[in-house]
Order: sequence, then C-alpha cells, then structure tokens
Amino acid sequence: MAGIYLHIPFCKQACYYCDFHFSTSLKKKEELITCMVKELEIRKEELAKETIETIYLGGGTPSLLSAKEIELLLHTIHQNYKVTEHPEITLEANPDDLTEAKILELAESPVNRLSVGVQSFFEEDLKSMNRAHNSEEAKKCLSMAIRYFDNITIDLIYGVPNMSNERWKENLQIAFDFGINHISSYALTVEPKTVLDSFVKNGKYPAPDEVEAKEHFDILMEETAKNGFVHYEISNFGKPTYFSKHNTSYWLGKKYIGVGPSAHSFNETHRSWNVSNNAKYIKELQLGKLPNEKEELTKEDRFNEYLMTGLRTIWGVSLEKIEPVFKEQLLVSSEKFIKQGLLVIENNILKTTQKGKFLADGLASELFIV
Repeated sequence: MAGIYLHIPFCKQACYYCDFHFSTSLKKKEELITCMVKELEIRKEELAKETIETIYLGGGTPSLLSAKEIELLLHTIHQNYKVTEHPEITLEANPDDLTEAKILELAESPVNRLSVGVQSFFEEDLKSMNRAHNSEEAKKCLSMAIRYFDNITIDLIYGVPNMSNERWKENLQIAFDFGINHISSYALTVEPKTVLDSFVKNGKYPAPDEVEAKEHFDILMEETAKNGFVHYEISNFGKPTYFSKHNTSYWLGKKYIGVGPSAHSFNETHRSWNVSNNAKYIKELQLGKLPNEKEELTKEDRFNEYLMTGLRTIWGVSLEKIEPVFKEQLLVSSEKFIKQGLLVIENNILKTTQKGKFLADGLASELFIV
C-alpha cells in the first residue's frame, strides 16, 4: 500500500508563523494544476507495483480549488494508478472557504475526509496569527461540515503567548462539543525567515514560552484522553477508527509520492523533493522534465528516520526490525533516558513514556547514529 500527496501552493494571505511553500497570487493556478496532472502521469511507474490507499490534498489551501480542479487531479490518479476501492481522500480547508455551497460541493466529490485549519476559536489568537478567518466562521463552518462529513479533523495551535490554560481548555472543549473525532495540535514555533520570526526579533511579539507550551501539552493529553481520543502520534489525537491513514503511512515508513511544488517523496531507499518555486515547477514540466532532486538514504539515514518517526507514535521502535549493530548501540545510548523515566522498553519495543512524549524529537536526535 502507498499514498499520494498533492501540494496546492496557494493561500489568500500569509499566516505569520507559516514556513510552507505557497503563493498568494492565483494567476498561475490553472497552469500549475495542468502541470501537476502531467507530473502524476510521468511518475506512475514509481508506484506501478503498489496500491494507493490514501490521497491527501495539502498546502497551501486546497479548498481554493474548484470542484472541477479537484476532480481532474483525482481522475488522473485513478486513470494512472491502482487505487483501492475505498481510499481515504483528505482535503485541507480553511474555515473562510467552507461556505455551505462549498461543503455541499465537496460532499458530492470523492473527498471523504476534511482537515479544517481552525488553529483557535478565539479572535485574539487568530488576529495574532494573521489567519484569514474569524472565530465565528470557524464555528459556523464546523456546524455545517459535521452534517455532511463524518471524518473531520481540525488543527489547533497551543503555546500561543497570552493564551491562558483556561482558554486552551475552552478551545479543546469547543472542539469536543462539535463531536470532532480527530485533532492535530502543534506548539506555536518560530520558524526562520517567517513574519513571526521577524516580529519576535524586533520585539513586536513575545517569544513563545516553552514552560507554557508544556503545560498546554499536558492539558491536551489529559483532556483528549477524558474524551475518548487515542494519542497515537505526538501531535495527533484520534478516536478509534479515525486515525489519519495517510499520515500514519508516513510514520510507518510506507512509500508515497509528493506531487506539486516543494512536495517530498519516499520509496524506502530514496527521498526526493520538488523545487519550491511555482514558475520553475511549471517551466520544467512544460518541457517534460521532473523538477526534483533525489538523495539515496544510507542505512544510518533509514535507522535515524525510523527512530524519529517511531518515537513519536504509539507503535514505537521495534528492536526486532533494527540491524543488530544499530540495536546494540541503541540499547546503550537509550539506557540513561530509560533511567530518567523518559523511555521504556516493552515487548521488545522502545517507546516514550508519558513524561517523555513532549521531548520525543529531542530524545530521537540524542539517539541518532551519525
């Protein structure tokens, strides 16, 4: 089984914290979609022996696409790849795009999972992030979407300066009250070269506080557990049967191709990535060339990647799957973290403890083989 990721690099406006590749100009949208179709056709042999079980339209803002454009991309996949009978097809959407007409349009399409970029239900937070929607739009779109879609996930950001623990709890409670079955939640992070990075450096916005973020994360784990969610990946919480199949395939090391500017691909031994420039992407594909670079993964690279993704999930790192030489080193290097109560070995699987979850990425980097 494998997956296909489609990167739609367009947004109405730039969120201050975002470092993904996108453009606020839609002038080249039609050309770019045509080139994505071409890329899908050119690359079909890469997954010729695989069955596609997940398709994910991410971005950017895929909800800016018309029904015809979505249908064109999905039809191209079905024409050129072997697709399972009931694939998970996710589309990322912003609340301001999800009018009732748009929701009805999506409900009549093959899309069967919505990922809604709420980020917060509070006006103050949304303004500080420069989100295009407001609090009322977030609530209104969800009240409509739940009538047409059973499988909905929302994004929420914690660790936002001036967000009290009480307001964070209220954010979560609003999501629970809507009956949402999946939440992806991330700490506000200051990425280099973003507007937020500039604001923090110039003293226009306070830097996120790691202690506050840790408190929010602990609340997040506690409240989602109370409401029947499984914390199956550091940033992802789903009720049973509502885990993201697409993202889970990344964490379990399955093959996938990424189509569109800046999209990444993985085939177990190699990783590749497309150029992060819409004009260059279009130009190369119009010439019949793939606009990407590729690197071969060493055994150490593959071990480190498995370690990084494994420690973020409930499935952990299976010591049986690791080459003996790596296993021996891992057992030695992880010993101090086990003694600190941050890691544990159960049934020959290395996992983070509840105490260690917030530190998962840092623990993995400490255990990397260089």
